[in-house]
Amino acid sequence: MSLHAQLSPEAEERLRAQRRNSTISSIFISLLAIVLIGLILAFILLPSLFFESPTIVTYNAGAPDQEDLQKKEINNQVQRKPSAPSSSMAKVIASTTPSPTAIPVPEVDVPDPSTDFGSGDDFGDGWGSGGDGGGGGFGNIPANMRKRCSKEDRLQRLAENGGTPECEEAVVNALRFLQKSQGKDGSWDNSNVAMTGLALLAYLGHCETPLSEEFGETVTAAITFLVNVATKNNGKMANDFGNKHWCYEHGIATYAISEAYTFCNQLNVNIPNLQDAVQNSVQWIINNQHKSGGWEYAYAEDAPRGGDLSIVAWQMQALKAGRATGLDFRNYESCIRKAVAYVEERQDSNGSFAYTGNSGRISLTGAGALCLQQHKGASNSSARKGAKFLEKESKFDYKTDCNLYEHYYSTQAMINDGGNSWKKYNALFRDNLLAAQNKDGSWPVPGGKGAAGSSGSATYNTALCTLMLEVYYRFLPGTS
Repeated sequence: MSLHAQLSPEAEERLRAQRRNSTISSIFISLLAIVLIGLILAFILLPSLFFESPTIVTYNAGAPDQEDLQKKEINNQVQRKPSAPSSSMAKVIASTTPSPTAIPVPEVDVPDPSTDFGSGDDFGDGWGSGGDGGGGGFGNIPANMRKRCSKEDRLQRLAENGGTPECEEAVVNALRFLQKSQGKDGSWDNSNVAMTGLALLAYLGHCETPLSEEFGETVTAAITFLVNVATKNNGKMANDFGNKHWCYEHGIATYAISEAYTFCNQLNVNIPNLQDAVQNSVQWIINNQHKSGGWEYAYAEDAPRGGDLSIVAWQMQALKAGRATGLDFRNYESCIRKAVAYVEERQDSNGSFAYTGNSGRISLTGAGALCLQQHKGASNSSARKGAKFLEKESKFDYKTDCNLYEHYYSTQAMINDGGNSWKKYNALFRDNLLAAQNKDGSWPVPGGKGAAGSSGSATYNTALCTLMLEVYYRFLPGTS
C-alpha cells in the first residue's frame, strides 16, 4: 500500500495561475530592458546620424586659374590659420565663439588685376601731384577700439575733443553713401584695390565690423575682396603690378586688412585666409624696404632716388596696423628703426617735412609728424616741431584751398599733438568740412588749388573726409 499526496483542484489552479503570472512578468521585464537599452543607444547614435556639417568653400591659392570646392568641418575652436575663401565666392564666415552664430558672406567675384589705376605721378591721377601724399592712422587701436565701438562713448569723446553731434551724423551719412556705391564684388570704383582699402578704413574707423547690424555685410564683402586679391598674389595687393605706383595700393590695402584682422580677432570672427593675407602683406613691406630706410616705386630696393615720404607714409601706417594685430613679423624692429631715421632726415629746419631731401612742404608735414608720433610717441621732438609748423601755416577752405591729402594727415597729427594747436586746427577745419558735405552723404572735389590733393572719385574724397571726422574717437589727444 502506498501513500500519494494530492492537491485539491483549487490548489492546482492557483499554482498554474502563479506560473502564468511569473512567466508574464519575466517577459514584461525583458521587454522593458530591451526598450531601455534601445533608448540609450538611440540617444548616443542619433545626433551623429542626422547632423550634417555645413560646407565651407575654400580657395586653392596655389592655382588661381582652378577653383576647387572642398568640404571643411566647422568647429567651435579658434582656427589660427583658416582655409582660404574661393575666388568666386565665400559661403560661410564662422564665428568662433561657442554659439551657433554664422555670418553669411555675399558672393564675391574677384577679377584679375586691371590696369586702370595710377597714370600720374605718385598715387596716380588726382592722388598727389608732385609728391603730395597721405595716409591716415589708427595709432592706439587696441586701447581705443572699445571707445569707438560704443555710440555713447563716441559722442562723449566728440564733445571732449572738440567735435559735435553733427560730426557723427556726417560720418554715418557718408558710410551710407559708400554702402550704396559698393560693387557686387565687395569693392569700390570697379574693383579698385586702393579705393576699397580707403572705404574699408572709413568703416573700421567707426567700429563697423562683420557683426555690425547696418554695415556688417558691406564690411564683410570689402574684407573678402581684399583677402582674395592678396591670396591670389601671395600677399601682394594692387590692380596692376606693372605700374610703378602699385606700392601705394599695397600699403593702403595692407593697412585696411590689418585693421580688419585686429577687430575680427578680438571679436572671434573667423574670415577665411584673413590671417595669412595680413601675414604675407605686411611681411612684403618689410622684405622690400629700400636700403635708405624708405620705400620706392614698385618696391625697388636699390633705386638711386631712395624712395620718398609720400610712399613711406603709407607703408608705415600699414606696419603700425600690422604690429597691432599681435602677429609676428620677421625683422620688424630693424625695419621701423630704419624707417624712422629716414623720416627724420626729411625734416627741414622750420619743422616741415619734405618729399625727398629735406626741403620741406606743408602738404607732407602732417605725414611726417604722424609717422613719428605713431612709431616714436606723440611727445617726439621732431613730431612736435612739425605740429608747430602746421599750427602756423595750415589753411582750410573746401571751396578755394583744401588739399585733402594734406589734411587727411594733418587732422590726425594735430589731434595727437593736442592742446592749443589742436584747438586752433579743429576750429579751422571742422565746420567748413561739415558744410561741404553733399546731401547724399558724399563730398565733392574741393575747389581752388587744393584740388591737387583730391580725386575725381567720390569714394576717395568721401573716405578721406570721413576719416578726418573720425579722429575725435580714433585718437587720444596730447596734454599740452
